[in-house]
Amino acid sequence: MEGKVSEEEWKLRVDLAAAYRLIAHYGWDDLIFTHMSVRIPGPEHHFLLNPYNLMFEEVTASSLVKVDMAGNPVDPTPFIANPAGFTIHSAVHMSREDANAVIHLHTPHGQAVAAHGEGLLPLTQTAMLVRGDLAFHDYEGVATDHDERERIVADLGHKNAMLLRNHGTLSVGSTVGEAFIRIYFLERACQAQIMALSAGEAINHPPQGTPEIAAEQGAQGLKLAAQFLAWPALLRKAYRLDPHFAT
Repeated sequence: MEGKVSEEEWKLRVDLAAAYRLIAHYGWDDLIFTHMSVRIPGPEHHFLLNPYNLMFEEVTASSLVKVDMAGNPVDPTPFIANPAGFTIHSAVHMSREDANAVIHLHTPHGQAVAAHGEGLLPLTQTAMLVRGDLAFHDYEGVATDHDERERIVADLGHKNAMLLRNHGTLSVGSTVGEAFIRIYFLERACQAQIMALSAGEAINHPPQGTPEIAAEQGAQGLKLAAQFLAWPALLRKAYRLDPHFAT
C-alpha cells in the first residue's frame, strides 16, 4: 500500500500497525478479537481497522482495512472485515471530533476491574493519573446493537478513557500514540489494583486530596508523553521487535 495512498494515510497505517504489534508484545491481545481504529482525515469518514482474521502480531500497515462508518470495506481487500466489531469504535469516532484513534481491549486485569463494584480505585500513582479522565458504561451484551452507540457516547462524554462494565477497557486520543499511552496507563493501573487487592487487607490509601492533584498532573503530562517522549520510543521498540509491521 505504500505509495498507493497519501503520505498522511501511510503514516497513520504505520502508527496503527505498530500499536497492534505492541499490544501483542505486552500480552494485551485477545486472539483476533477487540480492535484499534484510526480516522483518516477527509470528508469521506473513512477509518483503518485490523483484518478480522489476523493475529495482532501479524498486522501490517498494508493489511489494515479501510472501512466506512458502518465498518464495511471501502476498497477490495483479501482480508475479512468485522462490521459488528466496529460498533463501539464508530460510536466514539462519529461523536467526538478529537477521537481520531480508539483502542478497545479485553485483558483479564481490565475485565476484573471493570467487574469490580467500585471500578478503578486510587491505590497507585498510575491509577490516580488516569482516574479523573475515566468514564463507565454498563454491560448490555456483545456490542453488536447499533442502538447502544448512543448510550456509549453519552456515558463517555468528554472523558478519554472508559471501563466497559464486565467487558473491558477503552481509550481515545487525537493520535494513535495518545490513545496507546492512555490505554497503557489504564491497563497498568488495573493490573496493579488486582495485585494489591489480592495481597491482603493492609492497603495504604493516599492522603486526602492527592488523587485529585495526580489527576491534574496526568491530564497535563499525557499528551506531552504521547507526542514527544513515550510514543516515539515505543515506535523504535516496534521496529526492533519486527520492522515488517511497517510494510
